[in-house]
Amino acid sequence: MDVCFRWNKKNTYSLAALAPLVPEALKVKKPHDGVMIYSFATRQKDSIFKEVKKADTESIFIAGGPHPSGAPEETLDYFDYVVIGEGEETLPELIETIKSGRDVSTVKGIAYRDDSGKTVITEKREPVDLDKYPCFDPKIVMSPLEISRGCPFRCRYCQTPRLFGNKMRHRSIESIVKYAKYYRDLRFTSSNSMAYGSDGIHPRFDKVEKLLSALKDTGPKDIFFGTFPSEVRPEFITNESLELITKYCTNSKVSLGAQSGSNRILREILRGHTVDDVVQSLELCFEHGITPVVDFMVGFPDETEEEQDMSLELIQWICKKGGNVHSHYLTPLPGTPFADVKTSPVSKRYKKVMGKLALTGQATGTWE
Repeated sequence: MDVCFRWNKKNTYSLAALAPLVPEALKVKKPHDGVMIYSFATRQKDSIFKEVKKADTESIFIAGGPHPSGAPEETLDYFDYVVIGEGEETLPELIETIKSGRDVSTVKGIAYRDDSGKTVITEKREPVDLDKYPCFDPKIVMSPLEISRGCPFRCRYCQTPRLFGNKMRHRSIESIVKYAKYYRDLRFTSSNSMAYGSDGIHPRFDKVEKLLSALKDTGPKDIFFGTFPSEVRPEFITNESLELITKYCTNSKVSLGAQSGSNRILREILRGHTVDDVVQSLELCFEHGITPVVDFMVGFPDETEEEQDMSLELIQWICKKGGNVHSHYLTPLPGTPFADVKTSPVSKRYKKVMGKLALTGQATGTWE
């Protein structure tokens, strides 16, 4: 029985970590007979569901990733099994169980429908030790280095703590350095890069420096830390953290999550910081000659035009100072407290101002 990963440009990062754990798996671009494995986010669900529904193959379909984990019931309308949360241990065990004909109910961390059509969700699996599993297999595909998982904050729109837990786990420096040797251009994934080595609330910049120093010692590399696909929380932007970027890193920009210019909205979404915290972190960036790239969301439940104007005021100030912004419309994600909320419309003024900033190159995103 063939085992196949359904590859596309959107799921490369997630499948990169799983591919070396199922070395016999084929990479395919359409449904194939055998075991078909998909990983996808909410924005890809419609096209994926359509593909699986129309598939003319003798396949057992397995889904994992953000959307299936948050919406297993919906996903099981199209798939045979859902891997919920982390797949490093669950996926290989599920595949082996299927191939051997054993009882899948013994596999932790999955959802499926029994013979009566009832949805079964098995016992939750414990979080994995990142050092026990590879970041990727360089012979298959490479991805940014995942240095941490989890987040202690419970932002109501975010899947990260629901997928990976609210306790941060970190890959060891030795493990990170091992995979860094394959790169000349180093980029990382983490919910908060500057939280490396910490509990995610109290910074441990000494550990961040040990990591960056070790990476620097591996040879001539371009190190991009605190930039996309990661970001940094405002309260982790300090003189000390910015000096580490200046000392060890190539990047002259830092990605920072602000999300709103309204303190009421920040409280409602449980961000755990204030607008003043954001402004203070931005001022420090400008003082250090580092360009902030600041993330905003619009369309929160019950968000008023006045509150969108507050975000615009902060956005315009950032751009006037030489920073950049990325703004996007809220997507209610399954498995989060905002899964079923009614989003607010975007004001004409917000669209107009952001459109003008986009023409200057200082704003990116989708706010409609």
